[in-house]
Amino acid sequence: MASLSIRIDLDPEGRIGPGKIELLEAIRREGSISAAGRAMDMSYRRAWDLVDETARICGQSVVASQAGGKHGGGARLTEYGEELIARYRAIEKAAQKAARTELQALESGRRRPASATDVKVRAKGAA
Repeated sequence: MASLSIRIDLDPEGRIGPGKIELLEAIRREGSISAAGRAMDMSYRRAWDLVDETARICGQSVVASQAGGKHGGGARLTEYGEELIARYRAIEKAAQKAARTELQALESGRRRPASATDVKVRAKGAA
Protein backbone atom coordinates (compact mmCIF):
# COMPACT_ATOMS: atom_id res chain seq x y z
CA MET A 1 0.00 0.00 0.00
CA ALA A 2 1.34 3.42 -0.92
CA SER A 3 2.06 5.64 2.06
CA LEU A 4 3.17 9.14 2.86
CA SER A 5 6.10 10.04 5.12
CA ILE A 6 6.28 13.53 6.59
CA ARG A 7 9.49 15.37 7.47
CA ILE A 8 9.23 18.88 8.86
CA ASP A 9 12.14 21.30 8.46
CA LEU A 10 12.12 23.46 11.59
CA ASP A 11 15.79 24.38 11.31
CA PRO A 12 18.00 24.80 8.22
CA GLU A 13 20.17 21.92 9.42
CA GLY A 14 17.61 19.65 11.02
CA ARG A 15 14.24 18.09 10.54
CA ILE A 16 11.63 16.23 12.52
CA GLY A 17 10.40 13.04 10.91
CA PRO A 18 8.83 9.72 11.78
CA GLY A 19 11.96 8.29 13.42
CA LYS A 20 12.32 11.05 16.00
CA ILE A 21 8.58 11.03 16.71
CA GLU A 22 8.57 7.23 17.12
CA LEU A 23 11.51 7.55 19.54
CA LEU A 24 9.63 10.12 21.63
CA GLU A 25 6.58 7.83 21.67
CA ALA A 26 8.82 4.94 22.79
CA ILE A 27 10.27 7.08 25.60
CA ARG A 28 6.72 7.91 26.71
CA ARG A 29 5.80 4.22 26.65
CA GLU A 30 9.02 2.79 28.17
CA GLY A 31 9.82 5.52 30.69
CA SER A 32 13.50 5.66 29.78
CA ILE A 33 15.74 6.61 26.89
CA SER A 34 17.75 3.38 27.08
CA ALA A 35 14.62 1.17 27.09
CA ALA A 36 13.18 3.16 24.20
CA GLY A 37 16.43 2.72 22.27
CA ARG A 38 16.41 -1.04 22.90
CA ALA A 39 12.77 -1.24 21.79
CA MET A 40 13.79 0.44 18.53
CA ASP A 41 17.01 -1.58 18.07
CA MET A 42 19.31 1.39 18.61
CA SER A 43 22.00 2.14 21.13
CA TYR A 44 21.44 4.39 24.12
CA ARG A 45 23.98 6.79 22.61
CA ARG A 46 22.07 7.01 19.31
CA ALA A 47 18.75 7.49 21.11
CA TRP A 48 20.24 10.21 23.33
CA ASP A 49 21.80 11.94 20.30
CA LEU A 50 18.40 11.99 18.54
CA VAL A 51 16.69 13.40 21.65
CA ASP A 52 19.41 16.06 21.92
CA GLU A 53 19.14 16.90 18.20
CA THR A 54 15.35 17.20 18.46
CA ALA A 55 15.70 19.60 21.40
CA ARG A 56 18.26 21.67 19.46
CA ILE A 57 16.04 21.84 16.37
CA CYS A 58 12.98 22.82 18.43
CA GLY A 59 14.83 25.21 20.71
CA GLN A 60 13.55 23.55 23.88
CA SER A 61 13.67 20.28 25.80
CA VAL A 62 11.46 17.44 24.65
CA VAL A 63 12.53 14.94 27.33
CA ALA A 64 13.22 15.37 31.04
CA SER A 65 15.57 12.69 32.34
CA GLN A 66 16.59 11.63 35.81
CA ALA A 67 20.03 10.14 36.42
CA GLY A 68 20.25 6.52 37.52
CA GLY A 69 20.97 5.52 41.07
CA LYS A 70 19.61 3.18 43.70
CA HIS A 71 16.18 3.12 42.07
CA GLY A 72 17.41 3.63 38.51
CA GLY A 73 16.88 6.60 36.27
CA GLY A 74 14.09 7.42 33.97
CA ALA A 75 12.79 9.83 31.40
CA ARG A 76 9.50 11.44 30.57
CA LEU A 77 8.37 13.76 27.84
CA THR A 78 8.15 17.43 28.60
CA GLU A 79 4.94 19.29 27.87
CA TYR A 80 6.55 20.47 24.63
CA GLY A 81 7.58 16.89 23.75
CA GLU A 82 3.95 15.80 24.09
CA GLU A 83 2.82 18.78 22.01
CA LEU A 84 5.40 17.99 19.31
CA ILE A 85 4.06 14.44 18.95
CA ALA A 86 0.44 15.64 18.85
CA ARG A 87 1.12 18.33 16.24
CA TYR A 88 3.27 16.02 14.09
CA ARG A 89 0.58 13.31 14.13
CA ALA A 90 -2.12 15.89 13.28
CA ILE A 91 -0.06 17.17 10.33
CA GLU A 92 0.60 13.59 9.21
CA LYS A 93 -3.11 12.69 9.40
CA ALA A 94 -4.16 15.80 7.44
CA ALA A 95 -1.52 15.17 4.77
CA GLN A 96 -2.53 11.52 4.41
CA LYS A 97 -6.17 12.51 4.04
CA ALA A 98 -5.30 15.16 1.43
CA ALA A 99 -3.09 12.76 -0.54
CA ARG A 100 -5.29 9.64 -0.30
CA THR A 101 -6.75 9.84 -3.82
CA GLU A 102 -3.39 10.51 -5.46
CA LEU A 103 -1.70 7.71 -3.49
CA GLN A 104 -4.45 5.27 -4.50
CA ALA A 105 -4.01 6.32 -8.13
CA LEU A 106 -0.26 5.74 -7.94
CA GLU A 107 -0.78 2.36 -6.35
CA SER A 108 -3.30 1.22 -8.96
CA GLY A 109 -1.21 2.52 -11.85
CA ARG A 110 -3.90 4.90 -13.08
CA ARG A 111 -2.71 7.83 -15.08
CA ARG A 112 -4.12 11.31 -15.08
CA PRO A 113 -3.38 14.09 -17.48
CA ALA A 114 -0.82 16.62 -16.30
CA SER A 115 -2.37 19.85 -15.10
CA ALA A 116 -1.06 23.34 -15.84
CA THR A 117 0.29 23.45 -12.27
CA ASP A 118 2.26 20.24 -12.84
CA VAL A 119 3.82 21.69 -15.97
CA LYS A 120 4.78 24.94 -14.20
CA VAL A 121 6.36 23.06 -11.30
CA ARG A 122 8.34 20.83 -13.65
CA ALA A 123 9.46 23.80 -15.73
CA LYS A 124 10.51 25.76 -12.66
CA GLY A 125 12.40 22.76 -11.22
CA ALA A 126 14.12 22.05 -14.53
CA ALA A 127 15.59 25.56 -14.80
